Amino acid sequence: MKALEEFMQKIKPSADGKFPIAHAVWDGTYTFLFVPGHTNKTGSHIRDSIDLKRTMIIVVLALVPALLFGMFNVGHQHFLAIGDCAVGEDVCNLFWDKFLFGAIKVLPLVIISYGVGLGVEFVFAAINKHAIQEGFLVSGMLIPLIVPVDIPWAMLAVAVVFAVVIGKEVFGGTGMNVLNVALVTRAFLFFAYPTKMSGDKVWINTGLEDGQQLVDGFSGATPLGNAVKGGVDALNTTGASLMESIIGFIPGSIGETSVIAIGIGALILLFTGIASWRIMLSSIIGGYLMGLVFNAVAGDNLYMAVPAIHQLMLGGFAFGIVFMATDPVTGTQTNTGKWIYGLLIGFLAILIRVANPAYPEGVMLAILIGNVAAPLIDHMVIGSNIKKRLKRVKTA
Repeated sequence: MKALEEFMQKIKPSADGKFPIAHAVWDGTYTFLFVPGHTNKTGSHIRDSIDLKRTMIIVVLALVPALLFGMFNVGHQHFLAIGDCAVGEDVCNLFWDKFLFGAIKVLPLVIISYGVGLGVEFVFAAINKHAIQEGFLVSGMLIPLIVPVDIPWAMLAVAVVFAVVIGKEVFGGTGMNVLNVALVTRAFLFFAYPTKMSGDKVWINTGLEDGQQLVDGFSGATPLGNAVKGGVDALNTTGASLMESIIGFIPGSIGETSVIAIGIGALILLFTGIASWRIMLSSIIGGYLMGLVFNAVAGDNLYMAVPAIHQLMLGGFAFGIVFMATDPVTGTQTNTGKWIYGLLIGFLAILIRVANPAYPEGVMLAILIGNVAAPLIDHMVIGSNIKKRLKRVKTA
């Protein structure tokens, strides 16, 4: 590592050179490989090996289980669709064929996300003459995991540019953005290209090779789509029972189907102290309570009658709560605020999903609304604390 550090120092370009973007790229690479060795010259400071880049890398590592499972599930759903294996068949059959097929489909999306997003970051770093910001290390991995496997590459690239520029850079960059960048990408895709983000066939690749026709008569509706039509019975008969939804061998966005894989990531984030357990727990409580409310007033509405616990296992609820609601930049900062923020997101996620099935992924809109409300929530919590302290002073 010492030789590599010496080499990096040797090729270090001047910050005021002819090509300022070269220094931005060098600085971003160097600080990614090595913890910066300098400290502040004035004022109080703390030097710690866990800087922002190291924090972001931990989140990326927490996303790896969902990524790997997503790759396998993409291949699994493909072979189910073309009839090479049956529903309920041992998932280990054709294991490497499924994983390789999924990797070929998913990895280009990851490359495009990082390539385009970091390219925009480099340009802004050069223009503004500052170091490359680390926020997109996580966003670049989140984006491919919350989109359909067959999304056109050009469409994904346009959405990433929009999200980085409009969702982050216009606010001042990493640490200043109001909305979660990955969710801005998905919202842009959902409203700009609705046919590519909804429907029966967008979630599963059914073509054997480029140019070949899709499988005739195939229906790949997501479990949420089936639940809207037939409630819990439709879920059980289409391979999306409660246990199957937890395991994750169901159609859906690449990284959102397996609650087990997401749970592994959640444990990593909680063990390292990166994510807030208050937000996770309160979001689950809020979603569960909203599900119970719908169960109580369901009547003949089969969708409302889906058990509350089953609702939490479907769609992107678990993924959104673990990896996006807990975003320390766009979420609340006060402990009390985190409880309110999480409850709000959980309530809204199930409310939007069930009350308006046109937006089946209610968690996306719920978290974006929570992002907008987060500063107000913290403001009210802090204001309340100030009033309480002033009362104590008067009584003292």
